[in-house]
Amino acid sequence: MGFLKQAILTICIAIAAFYGWAWFYHGAPSILQGYGLDRLPGLPAQIETAAIRRNGGQPNEGGFSQQALVATAPVTTGVVNDRLSAIGNGHAVRSVTVTPLVSGQIAQVPVTSGARVEAGDTIVALDSQSEEIARDRATIAVTNAENKLKRYEELFARKATSSVDVDNARTELDNARLQLREAELALARRTVTAPIAGVIGILSLSAGDYVTSQNIITTIDDRSEIIVEFWVPERFIGAITPGSPLVATALAMPGDPLNGTIVAVDNRIEQDSRTLKVQARIPNTRDRLRAGMSFQVTMRFPGDPYPSVDPLAIQWDSAGSYVWLLADGKAERRDATIVQRNADAVLVKADISEGEQVIVEGVQNLRAGMPVKVLSGAAPAPAGRNDEVPADKAGS
Repeated sequence: MGFLKQAILTICIAIAAFYGWAWFYHGAPSILQGYGLDRLPGLPAQIETAAIRRNGGQPNEGGFSQQALVATAPVTTGVVNDRLSAIGNGHAVRSVTVTPLVSGQIAQVPVTSGARVEAGDTIVALDSQSEEIARDRATIAVTNAENKLKRYEELFARKATSSVDVDNARTELDNARLQLREAELALARRTVTAPIAGVIGILSLSAGDYVTSQNIITTIDDRSEIIVEFWVPERFIGAITPGSPLVATALAMPGDPLNGTIVAVDNRIEQDSRTLKVQARIPNTRDRLRAGMSFQVTMRFPGDPYPSVDPLAIQWDSAGSYVWLLADGKAERRDATIVQRNADAVLVKADISEGEQVIVEGVQNLRAGMPVKVLSGAAPAPAGRNDEVPADKAGS
């Protein structure tokens, strides 16, 4: 007698749990409708209403139904890894740090900070009085040596001297000329000139300062073009070559994109970050860009196409990810390896084609080969194309 009471109590608890689940679980109408259990006595009104709505306005006649109600979405095609986005640093196309070759006191600074100079223009002139004297002395020595050689040659022509005297006079002239060149070189080094054309940076020295070869006078940047240096993941190695186009936008000027080209690709991968250093050149015709600026670099590539499905279509079990495909009114399972996951679409490697329908709702009770009925007007929006993938998310 005790066993019977316990069995009856267990059945009552099970029935109460079933009706509680039917009342409070929001997915109960779909599940009960799929099994034809929506007309049981005592079920909440919304289940019957949902069943009538999903049967096209007609009440369910009862009985166990093997047809599942589902919603589908079309398969589209997406492209993975077709866009690279990176942050780079800008450098002048040519940049020189100006230092004097000799020590001395600055006598004159004929340029100002920020001035544009041409190659050979004087930037700083050092005191050069002793060097000028040495040059003049060497010039006189050369003149004397030339006159002496001329006299000895005339005497040799009249056989009044030997060829040895003529050779000695010629050697003396050569030495005098070398001393003159040395004096002129020492004098030239007292003037610091611009090695390239460009814009001078801030001058930190002025007339009267004493400088040595260790002092930096200024920097000169040729910013007619800007070299942008950035790093890319190693998977882009085969796609980036010198001459490849890109678009660079200075972070300080977000509304002014500039077209550029790749000019150099490094010959090795940085092992710690697994990235490759790349340099690009962009024009600076309006002289708005400066060395040291940060740039957003974007490159596009012909990426690999993959089927693109709605994220709700992806299901999982112990074997991995898969999707339910609608084929001839029945549910068909297809294994689908995820290539890339995005907010609005998932790129998969699967045996499905563009235009086929995948099931996105009502997948809880599906079995392979089960007949299904597609709810009219219930399909979600098609999964969008994935044609722009940042470098830090591509291939994830």
